[in-house]
Amino acid sequence: MEQQLEDALKIRYVRLHFTVAFLEDALLPVDKVSALRGGMGEMLLRANCVRSRNCANCDFAEECIVRRTMYSKYENVPQFVTTDDSIGYILECENHDRVFYAGDLLQFHLILFGKTIVYFNQYLQAFFALGREGIGKERARYQIVSVTNTLNEPLLEDNAVYMQNYQVQTIDEYVNYRIGRIRRAGHHNSLVFHTPAALKYQGKFQEEYHVEAIWNAVLRRIYMLECFEGITGNVYDIKSLKDFVFPDIVKQEARWVNVRRYSSTQDRGMVLSGIKGYAQFDRIPEQMLPVLLAGELIHIGKNTSFGFGRYRVV
Repeated sequence: MEQQLEDALKIRYVRLHFTVAFLEDALLPVDKVSALRGGMGEMLLRANCVRSRNCANCDFAEECIVRRTMYSKYENVPQFVTTDDSIGYILECENHDRVFYAGDLLQFHLILFGKTIVYFNQYLQAFFALGREGIGKERARYQIVSVTNTLNEPLLEDNAVYMQNYQVQTIDEYVNYRIGRIRRAGHHNSLVFHTPAALKYQGKFQEEYHVEAIWNAVLRRIYMLECFEGITGNVYDIKSLKDFVFPDIVKQEARWVNVRRYSSTQDRGMVLSGIKGYAQFDRIPEQMLPVLLAGELIHIGKNTSFGFGRYRVV
């Protein structure tokens, strides 16, 4: 990977794999990330809020653990960022089953970026408390069976925490690993989207895949994480990223997907939307490959903390 790009991808992350077992029969929503994220936030508030959730007038706002975990601040705020959407974590759960019986397992991932990495224990305690409280409308209780790292080494097992297995990695390490895997496979010309992607391009949300929209979304996301980490480099300035012609999409399938969720913060139902499917290119230039592989890990588009925008180069 070109050194300048590698420096831009020195973004720290930890990816955690949770396995939980339900203690009773349960009916869960198809999309579980919203329930996990909402429950995590509620448990963090219960454990840490000292001002009756009056966030607007809180004199402890700068030191608030909930704000630092759920809505971490940028080191350098990008001009285009105007909301409190978190850049510090991503939740992934692609199990769409609705019916679970006592003893059934559910797996999900939590990816932490930058300074949120040091709050592992807060996230762990939140999910532990959520298991006792119950998830979803049915308040389905669960217990955490295990938490493992990317090498399947235990961080939590039999109620013991193994911090020696808490591995902080960087995105460039992930990219180099994936480049090795792809080159051994010998071909790579498609992106398969495992979750909906809300891609905005030229002022409107896309209903089909456009290579420029995908490319800009990945660069934007990398830049946001650079600003979050306080990295002085700017991925947009890397010359090699401009010295190629975009490949053509020769085949694609894109369908519009709506995900319904309830926002306890806004006390109303909401609909998150995006497109899901795949895009096949005539080729993927070598200059594009490292950036697209970084996008696999960090997700692209809006609503990434809800798991939106996860794809795979195949």
